[in-house]
Amino acid sequence: MRSGAFSEQPAASPTSRRWRVSPGFTALKCAVTVLLALAAVLLAEDRPALSAALVATVVAGAYALRDLLAPVRLAADPDGVTVVAGYAGHRRLEWSQIERVRVESRTRAGLRSEYVEIDTGDMLYLLSNYDLNARPADVADELVRIRTAGGSG
Repeated sequence: MRSGAFSEQPAASPTSRRWRVSPGFTALKCAVTVLLALAAVLLAEDRPALSAALVATVVAGAYALRDLLAPVRLAADPDGVTVVAGYAGHRRLEWSQIERVRVESRTRAGLRSEYVEIDTGDMLYLLSNYDLNARPADVADELVRIRTAGGSG
């Protein structure tokens, strides 16, 4: 379930950038939530089916709400990065706090996933192409460029 296309966002300046979830994917999550709620109404007579539909509605709604509350999952400027933390919070990291930025690849059930990994030594932030609406390798390259341009290389 993803929009299928990565949007290219112009940088606000040559040394700052923001990455956000796909608006199309967020809209899809909202639509699924509405459809599940309608299914719950239609299944009101069947208790087990109603319970399952309500749980699915709450889960889908929580994912959609997170996208609406915290659409920007990563922002970078010459001073550091701001990453999404917890459900919809954000944490500011200075470049000096970041030990490593790299692309991590994992294979599960025959599917390959890539993540941007931001390692502070104490915390590890993993951001997927779903979070960033961009290829993780491209984002990692851009982070290195911004860090270097800011003199924190």
